[in-house]
Amino acid sequence: MKRVLLLLNSVLLALGTSGGPLVMRLYFIHGGNRIWLSSFLETAAFPLILIPLTISHLHSSSHHSPKPNLVSMKLPLFLASAVIGILTGLDDYLYACGIARLPVSTSSLIQASHLAFTAVFAFLLVRHRFTVYSVNAVMLLTVAAVVLALRSGGDRPSGESTRQYVIGFLMILAAAALYGLVLPLMELVYKRSKQRVTYSLVMEIQLVMCFFATLFCTLGMLINNDFKVISREAKDYELGESKYYVVLVGSAIMWQFFFLGAIGVIFCSSSLFSGIIIAAFLPVTEVLGVIVYKEKFEAEKGVALVLSLWGFVSYFYGEIKEEREKNKNGCPETELPQSLPPNA
Repeated sequence: MKRVLLLLNSVLLALGTSGGPLVMRLYFIHGGNRIWLSSFLETAAFPLILIPLTISHLHSSSHHSPKPNLVSMKLPLFLASAVIGILTGLDDYLYACGIARLPVSTSSLIQASHLAFTAVFAFLLVRHRFTVYSVNAVMLLTVAAVVLALRSGGDRPSGESTRQYVIGFLMILAAAALYGLVLPLMELVYKRSKQRVTYSLVMEIQLVMCFFATLFCTLGMLINNDFKVISREAKDYELGESKYYVVLVGSAIMWQFFFLGAIGVIFCSSSLFSGIIIAAFLPVTEVLGVIVYKEKFEAEKGVALVLSLWGFVSYFYGEIKEEREKNKNGCPETELPQSLPPNA
């Protein structure tokens, strides 16, 4: 059963990793221009988490005595999750700003640099030591981003100014940096929560984070009057009014596939395996962007892709090696849940 669950969640994670950016870009390509609405959709389908959460609770209730509490999260953990949720909402906004201006094949490569930011912030916040492999990964991912920056504008969409393209590039880079900060923050929260980390607790944390991220983006939509113009934008959408709403719903579902898949893979395997799946689908997302949206794939993108994959392999090889050494010494460590949007 655990292998079946792992396979199912791996499929969901793969669909969300590639499908999320592609459907979001589809919205912008055909006439959508509401940034706050797009960021809102990244977490708006969070009520879907209640389905596996309810199943998990019913399963625990039938196999444990006394019955576990309906909500296992304590107040300090709730407050910490709420703060991280607001940061996630900001990250969603930055990512949507970038996707609105950049081709998917470019934005996914820039977003891959989150691994370098994660390594740096993990060292600063949770004292996760640097290794030869992690330093090598940081260097490679940094060089990959620089290669793309030197060729900035080469794949600029028609009708878009160089200024808008550069803003999109910087927004995606900022989203990657913020995403790299949130993951170590989550690890810090887990270490200081003094609660046993279970599948139900992880889903409760994800639910709270998504709720506050959605609330943050909802406030942005209200200030920007997005709710008032949705119907008008739908009527003017190039693919038609009905398909406009299909795209919005599809975007929300794809991002939630990512969330549920990431949580499930972490529970059934590890956060390392979750990260490997996300990294493995980086080239898939790029290729799909080139095929579906006819995006340019220049030599600089090829070089950046190779450098990024090399960096991923180096990082994960080092993590696997370090994990094996810890297991030999009998010092297993709590996994870092990588259940936020790849924004990749």
